Amino acid sequence: MTVQPDGDEQGEWFERARLGDARAFERIYREHSGRVYGLCLRLTRDPTMAEDCTQETFINAWRNLPSFEGRSALGTWLHRIAVNASLARARRGSLEIVPQPSGDDEEPPFEGTAPDETPPMDLEAAVSKLPEGARHVLVLYGIYGYTHEEAAGMLGIAVGTCKAQLHRARRLLRERLDN
Repeated sequence: MTVQPDGDEQGEWFERARLGDARAFERIYREHSGRVYGLCLRLTRDPTMAEDCTQETFINAWRNLPSFEGRSALGTWLHRIAVNASLARARRGSLEIVPQPSGDDEEPPFEGTAPDETPPMDLEAAVSKLPEGARHVLVLYGIYGYTHEEAAGMLGIAVGTCKAQLHRARRLLRERLDN
């Protein structure tokens, strides 16, 4: 079967990798590892854990290349493996929840702002503080552009739940950004 998931050249790398060519798989790794790591980082909120999940993703991809049927783009398949690796870590309890500071422990205003000015909001920080389910859906749907059906499939939830979690994520972000 000839699969050309993301263009002719990448399809050629994929075919060679499926036949066991480690150099071809290395090219695929170089092409996709940054985006996979970014996804893992947004899901886990921990750089070390994201690195581990990225490694797991590519180890699992290498093992499962022969079974990849090409019904989706290679990048989509890798993202699904990354989501599964990240969620598996969470289920095993390896994700540590870092408590957020209370009102008394808040950091001082952003350096360089006048006392009456609002410090700039770090959107990435606001997203990372969302509840896990809402954050996962927002990352997959809102940042990576997957459909509700694709995101729900990756997360193992119903499409309606995916939509509800996205609504919740948007509402919480809006509240946090308005304050």
